[in-house]
Amino acid sequence: MLHDGIVKRMGRWYKMVESDQAETLMTSSTISFVYPLPIMGLTKFSLLATLMLTAVAVLLECDSFQSRILSRSQFGRLTSLHGCLKVPGTALNGAWPQFWTGSTLGWAGYITVDGITYTFLGNPVVAGAEAAVQKSLEGNFGCIICMRTNLYTMQFTSTQSIFVMTAGPVGINVNFLSPVEPTDLLKQSIPFSYLALSAVSNDGDAEWVSGDDSLTVNWTTTTGNILTHQVMLENQELYTEYSDHIQQGAAYYSTPNASSVTYQTGQDAVVRAQFINNGVLANTEDTNFRAVSDNWPVFAFAHDLGTVSTATTAPVIYTVGHVRDPAIQYIVANDVYQPRSVYFWSAYSSVADLISDFIGDYSTALGRAQVFDQKVQSDASAISSNYAGVVALSVRQAFGALELTLSKNSDGSWNTDDILMFLKEISSDGNVNTVDVIMPAWPILLYTNPTLGKYLLLGLLEYQATGQYPNAWAAHDLGSSYPNATGHNAGNDEAMPLEECGNMLIMTLSYTQKSNDTSLITQYTDLLNQWTGYLVAEALIPANQISTDDFAGALANQTNLAIKGVIGIQAMSVISGILGDAVNQQNYSSIVQSYVPQILNYATSSDGLHLTLNYGNESSWGLSYNLYADKLLGTDVFPESVYDMQTAWYATVVNTYGVPLDTRHTYTKSDWESWTAAIMTNTTTRDMFIDSVYKYAADGESNQPLGDWYETLDGTVYGFRARPVVGGHLALVSAASNSLR
Repeated sequence: MLHDGIVKRMGRWYKMVESDQAETLMTSSTISFVYPLPIMGLTKFSLLATLMLTAVAVLLECDSFQSRILSRSQFGRLTSLHGCLKVPGTALNGAWPQFWTGSTLGWAGYITVDGITYTFLGNPVVAGAEAAVQKSLEGNFGCIICMRTNLYTMQFTSTQSIFVMTAGPVGINVNFLSPVEPTDLLKQSIPFSYLALSAVSNDGDAEWVSGDDSLTVNWTTTTGNILTHQVMLENQELYTEYSDHIQQGAAYYSTPNASSVTYQTGQDAVVRAQFINNGVLANTEDTNFRAVSDNWPVFAFAHDLGTVSTATTAPVIYTVGHVRDPAIQYIVANDVYQPRSVYFWSAYSSVADLISDFIGDYSTALGRAQVFDQKVQSDASAISSNYAGVVALSVRQAFGALELTLSKNSDGSWNTDDILMFLKEISSDGNVNTVDVIMPAWPILLYTNPTLGKYLLLGLLEYQATGQYPNAWAAHDLGSSYPNATGHNAGNDEAMPLEECGNMLIMTLSYTQKSNDTSLITQYTDLLNQWTGYLVAEALIPANQISTDDFAGALANQTNLAIKGVIGIQAMSVISGILGDAVNQQNYSSIVQSYVPQILNYATSSDGLHLTLNYGNESSWGLSYNLYADKLLGTDVFPESVYDMQTAWYATVVNTYGVPLDTRHTYTKSDWESWTAAIMTNTTTRDMFIDSVYKYAADGESNQPLGDWYETLDGTVYGFRARPVVGGHLALVSAASNSLR
């Protein structure tokens, strides 16, 4: 359990868990999961109760669900690049679930006990139903959220969001499970999530398929061993988003079939009233295909669990997901666009087969999730309990922006040797594989599976190796609008020359060190040397340019860019040594040895108390988070005295919610605070940074998905939300074998 201090203001944590994988529901290849949990003992129940469970399928829209959240980033795994689901800072039945942008995703749940119907999910307005009450929960990873005047409880882990409620005499556990399986590419690529509960009615509507409610949708219901509602736009647009919702593919809502299960499609009020009034659904299908907002079509299942005693009932399982194919178009040589599919297609010939296996795998998937949760919890708790809470909030959101893909051979077979992973820059501008978004998220990839990092870098390296990108520095991204990884052959991507050259060199070496795989540095040596040459020419005295913190504006002579540039040069020295190129190894190293004292001379304040934001600006300072790369790589470019100086300084400039990003503003970034925490030379200042991020995330002042950009004076959230950069929160656990403390 998190310590008692979190009880008073836990709203943002709540919201974050719900939205975790930033866009994961539909845009990437994976989405978040919702898992059903068993009902608690009926200690106050007179005799026995007949319970009915109804669920309405949700129409999922997926941009890029990475790990099932870019297509799985919101309710555990109910997130994907385009399918992130969250509850906006209230009880589970206090508001409609939402997409990460804030648009509604209709999903309602009901439970009938002794003829009385209660709502436990969503906020439907249908006569005859009362609201179930969200109550306290005990557990190893619990958290209590106090919003307004009501006490709401939920438990979250790296993969699960669990709610405990009561409906009259009956206790209900509702578990949204979004498996994160970074070492199993097939399972990680599956764009589905679980909802597990006992005797609960649950429904969803067509808002899941598009960001435009005026568009017409079609749907079908298939019966057999598994019941599935499938919903899709009537007129689809390949590789197109509307308000960050993908306009392609279909949403699937499924549950195991049995004699006690009924289904129905139709107008929301009609279907919900059918269950409230009769306890079962009509086994009928509405074939009047129409716009999402035209008599709001919903897709429902109902389970009759019969009589229930104090014994826990077996969980009822629902799965929800979104599938599109092809998922990505990627630029290859000669300006050709290659269609790419989500990796799971290499093992399945149909969505029906995938759903069948996914449902059958629930018990073992839950077990694997619990093992993963415990590992993350244990490692993060070794730093602090607050840090463990921050990390648990971050995992699904980070993976929600990722999508594993593969191409086809000329004979139409799957090319399982050609794996690329794509990331959507959620909420800031929608770019594909933005290098300075991959970089802050990099720690979670190193921690969970460095090979995933390789698959992210490969698309960038392969494209630039074709010679189509005209600039001498590293590209900013692979495409302006997800899921179009169509490059920038005109060289007009957002220019961050020092930033991206340094990032690519640092990430490539760190992958090589973690994996002992030299394939990237061997195949792309020329590119890496080209980018190093740019750093040699430009890093010592940085020109007027932007860094990854582009919202802060351009600035000449940025100390943090010079730090990144010189570490990037040293990274290439190490790479050259690994490749047996002693000449370049020595040359780059000697340049670094020349540059570092000059940089420190330019950047150290005259009183010797801190590094400046930019050369010569005595009163300025900023978070020197790029020093993290020096520790991560073990390059020892900067002396320990620099780390001691910065550690002492930051303790003197902290505000209520953390240390500002720099002296131009009082806002900060939670990912960079975490990176900075990892390089502090005493635990007191380290924990000051961690506790600041924790306080911000837990203060209950925002109901949007976790944002990484916020105000240090009062915790106000700025424009970013649900972004994968929260993977940077794992900076302190990502490099245990390196020189991080």
